[in-house]
Amino acid sequence: MRLRSLLAGSAATLLIGATGAIAHPLDGLSGEEYGRIGEILRDAEIATDETLYPLIELIEPEKSAVLDWEEGDDLARRAMVHMSAPDGDGFVEATVNLTTGEVENTEPVTGQPMILFQEFVSAMEGALSHPDMVTGLESRGLTPEDVFCLPLTAGNFFTGEEDGNRLMKVPCYLNPEGSNFYAKPVEGLFAVVDLNTGEAIRVVDEGNVPIPEDPWGYTEEEIAERMELRPAGNPAKLSQEGGPNFTMDGSQVEWDMWRFRHRIDKRPGPVLSQIEVRDGDEWRSVLYQAHLSEVFVPYMDPTSGMYWRTYMDSGEYGFGLFLTPLTPGVDCPEYATYMPALIADDMGNPLEIPDAICIFERNIGDPAWRHYEVFAQTPDHPVPAEGRPATELVYRTASEVGNYDYLIDYRFEQNGQMRIMIGATGLDAVKGVATEHLDDETAAEDTEWGTLIAPNLVASNHDHYFNFRLDFDIDQPVNEFATLDIVPAEISADSPRRSMWEVQKSVPASEMEARYRISAMNKRYFTIYNTDREGPLGHIPSYMIHHGSIAYGPYDFENDPPMKRNAYIEYSVWNTVYDPEQRYAGGKFALQSDGSDTLAEWVKEDKPLAGEDVVTWFTAGFHHIPRLEDWPVMSTEWKQVHIIPNNFFSLNPAINTRRD
Repeated sequence: MRLRSLLAGSAATLLIGATGAIAHPLDGLSGEEYGRIGEILRDAEIATDETLYPLIELIEPEKSAVLDWEEGDDLARRAMVHMSAPDGDGFVEATVNLTTGEVENTEPVTGQPMILFQEFVSAMEGALSHPDMVTGLESRGLTPEDVFCLPLTAGNFFTGEEDGNRLMKVPCYLNPEGSNFYAKPVEGLFAVVDLNTGEAIRVVDEGNVPIPEDPWGYTEEEIAERMELRPAGNPAKLSQEGGPNFTMDGSQVEWDMWRFRHRIDKRPGPVLSQIEVRDGDEWRSVLYQAHLSEVFVPYMDPTSGMYWRTYMDSGEYGFGLFLTPLTPGVDCPEYATYMPALIADDMGNPLEIPDAICIFERNIGDPAWRHYEVFAQTPDHPVPAEGRPATELVYRTASEVGNYDYLIDYRFEQNGQMRIMIGATGLDAVKGVATEHLDDETAAEDTEWGTLIAPNLVASNHDHYFNFRLDFDIDQPVNEFATLDIVPAEISADSPRRSMWEVQKSVPASEMEARYRISAMNKRYFTIYNTDREGPLGHIPSYMIHHGSIAYGPYDFENDPPMKRNAYIEYSVWNTVYDPEQRYAGGKFALQSDGSDTLAEWVKEDKPLAGEDVVTWFTAGFHHIPRLEDWPVMSTEWKQVHIIPNNFFSLNPAINTRRD
């Protein structure tokens, strides 16, 4: 199992990345710092060698201090630590000052911290050791040695079972014959495990369901056994002669007109900070920070084995924890620059994930801009189109959370635009059913909540929501948020035109007013202005969220527990007054959360936005109705958040790019 190998292999990586000076206050925690945190806690007799650490996260210095920081300045390095309590009962939160070597504060946690790797293993073992699970497997002609079990977060449905417990639900699958671990679910049987004890508190057995027979492997060798591979062709590959055009200085990446800092955190994965563009000779701020805030994946299947699958993938599992090595020539071009990610393992030791980040530039095969002038043509002197090729810089990671693989891209363009791209691929979550063909008598009932994608396999309908925290600082922290709305224009009675539109700027006064749904029938652009600066023609510079991939559903945000816990999906765009404690839309503790600490609750304070440092939150999402083409592995589906300059530059910033 991958979980076991990661746990076993973490010890071999303890020295990797364990040294190296911190060059910037927003740099990620180093291997040396992870080790030092443990030492400080043990010296204070708050931790022992057996202490477990669900999360160790950098506490960033105050934004004003970071913006004033110059190389050589000393700012305290501090970390927030979630750790098992010294008495073994629950968890505590500690604030560790690495600069002074002191523990500044400890207190019991107010929620359930992220899942530990060790808890995955204990949940597997707890499920398979319960006598009712053994009996259930025996009734299906199986033994515990015939299956592997998959611990999954159980959500919170306010039944009281969650009180005092730390729960996962554990269904099982037949051991794979090849690459596909999910092809043969043992349906109708799962355990409920309390991670506090590692024991199953109950087992649900709804009776035997036929187990699929086809192993459905997806490697090239397995596919070749099933069907003829396509004829070999001349591969179309990206290449780059002479090496990259970007430079890296510590955590800072500089390319063309862009520069930014990056790190990996255990919960959100990549965190990009101080994203700036060069305007002539001036470096100008666009975003102080951008990172994934939460991922919410609710399944639309009310059956007992599925209804609770309402995952908060970032806050419960961790996009940084589940980063995977990237494969050259598949995940990224072979010429890309690959870098490791460094996080903490269960014991608080540094754990390196090799090749977890790739950075590369590419010509995307499209024109950045072009114009063919027909009036310039003469019979003797044809004039070709003038234009420039479009080149972009891509910063990419890929996290495998259960059956899904999520790629997160930050793409930077030479025209001052950037895109946050989410690529969803991997395997559908499937359940076993009696139905083999839609003509079967059981088909209507078995496919009520999903699609029959293979004999005895239904993939349930579900959603994916990706919330990003976007702290725009257009030249400075204090910005104004506004919408540019497309509204009907008033036309004089003597005009030949009877319908036109015009642009209306609207500035929300407070946080509750600054929530928005996106609709093609109510077109608007979400714009962040620096009202203290003018462009050469008097325009106020801004950046805007031009559009993004969005999804809405007929949800009950007051009474449906998963929706109450993730009510930020009710609107795609939110705005709050900057608060360094508000980093994750689903709250500080996502596991078994109750919805009281979320973006949707924070805004009820309804703080005025005028003259403030405003943070914008955007939720990209999509509905997934599974289809035959999703099996045995899904094609990558890309979604995006598109960020573009609006009167920020004095002209097209890509005008001076070279043809070659």
